[in-house]
Amino acid sequence: MNKPLRRIAIFCGLLVMALLIRDNWIQYVQADSLQKHENNRRVSIERYAQPRGDIIVDGKPITGSTETSSSDYQWKRTYKDGEMWAPVTGYASQAFGATQLESIEDGILTGNDDRLFFRRTLDMITGKKQKGGNVVTTLNGAAQKAAFEGLGDKKGAVAAIDPSTGAILALASTPSYDPSTFAGNSTDTDTKAWTKLQKKQNPDDPMLNRALRETYPPGSTFKAVTAAAALEHGLVTDPDAKTDSPDPWTMPDTTTELPNEGNIPCKDATLRDALRYSCNTVFGKVGSDLGKDKMLETAEKFGFNKEQFVPVRSSASVFPTAMDKPQTALSSIGQFDTAATPLQMAMVASAIANDGTLMRPYMVDRLMGQNVDVVEQHEPKKMSEPLSPDNAQKLQSMMETVVEDGTGTRAQIPNVKVGGKTGTAQHGVDNELAPYAWFISYAKGEDGSSPVAVAVVVEDSQAERDDISGGGLAAPIAKDVMKAVLESK
Repeated sequence: MNKPLRRIAIFCGLLVMALLIRDNWIQYVQADSLQKHENNRRVSIERYAQPRGDIIVDGKPITGSTETSSSDYQWKRTYKDGEMWAPVTGYASQAFGATQLESIEDGILTGNDDRLFFRRTLDMITGKKQKGGNVVTTLNGAAQKAAFEGLGDKKGAVAAIDPSTGAILALASTPSYDPSTFAGNSTDTDTKAWTKLQKKQNPDDPMLNRALRETYPPGSTFKAVTAAAALEHGLVTDPDAKTDSPDPWTMPDTTTELPNEGNIPCKDATLRDALRYSCNTVFGKVGSDLGKDKMLETAEKFGFNKEQFVPVRSSASVFPTAMDKPQTALSSIGQFDTAATPLQMAMVASAIANDGTLMRPYMVDRLMGQNVDVVEQHEPKKMSEPLSPDNAQKLQSMMETVVEDGTGTRAQIPNVKVGGKTGTAQHGVDNELAPYAWFISYAKGEDGSSPVAVAVVVEDSQAERDDISGGGLAAPIAKDVMKAVLESK
């Protein structure tokens, strides 16, 4: 072979080698990413080529599938009481993708999860059509209905937890949306429905999951955390002993007095009375005396400054890490830069009710294959211990006083022991906007254990600027949610 032919042969060989390398790279190295690529339409077509599995509440599906004939997507997602359950399910849309449980558990719901490989293979051999598995939630249908109907046309959110396990029992957010309205891919109907729900078109932002993704100033509900810090760090040992708390109290290193709301007996008040009447002066001074490091330690044990995954992501609640003494005082009464999701404040009430142990919140009990085999079973996990059992029981007694004879009387349930804390959080520059009305609570069963802890925030209230507004607007909603859980036991 002469030299020119040899060079051509070598060059052709290199081209063939490059082609083989590229082909293998695409087939084996990039296969997974290409298969999941958002622009790979074959993936979407396959996703909707068979009915999706269902999301289950109380043993019944709250989702479904319907066959279509207008596109190459054979099946479309449907929802029962879509507005009520949207904060739990999210959406699965042929045009706009999926969110929340519909997205996180997509592999199970479509039947494509690797854990279902054996079942898929068996179905392929037997000629049986592929079908998705089911996601069984921890949600309580009656509690969710009470939360959703209680919020009504008000803007706000509810989160309820089983303190003993961390199981989420209710997760409501209003205003909401019906995922069925844009589950297909029609330009005339689905796209128009989607556009109307976007924040630019709808300032109320109905697609925002306020229970998990919105952080609010918690106002006086945060005083439960400050009370826990005072007990746990030994600043207060007897909730019924008078504190050294002048009224008015001037914040350290300033000439600024921290005011109380209304004519309430806060001078040297006991910690119990300070929680009952929601004394800013007492809890501001407690936070300042403890200092930011001890307050931060307690807040973070309750879950602040860390995202939660339930498995849907919940935004991190915030307790500031860099504060001077006056800012520490303000943060300790739920002001300054303190911010919390409703889920976070439900976790606070939950840990107190569970004798000081905080369980990790979750809302998927188990994943199931199409033949009802359990693919994965959730096991409750302890997250932290913000309080000792003794101090938790002291704080329970204080919170029960709030409901028996304080600002939370509208949460009373006949023959049931209820503990709670009201709050009205400042909103806007110089507090010129309507405040946020808060209530956190728990209820005890006949055996003394607590099957439910609740946090409620009403965002657009016309309430007066005092803690009674939290008791007036949010407490009745919490009461109905707690009753629904107790009656279902």
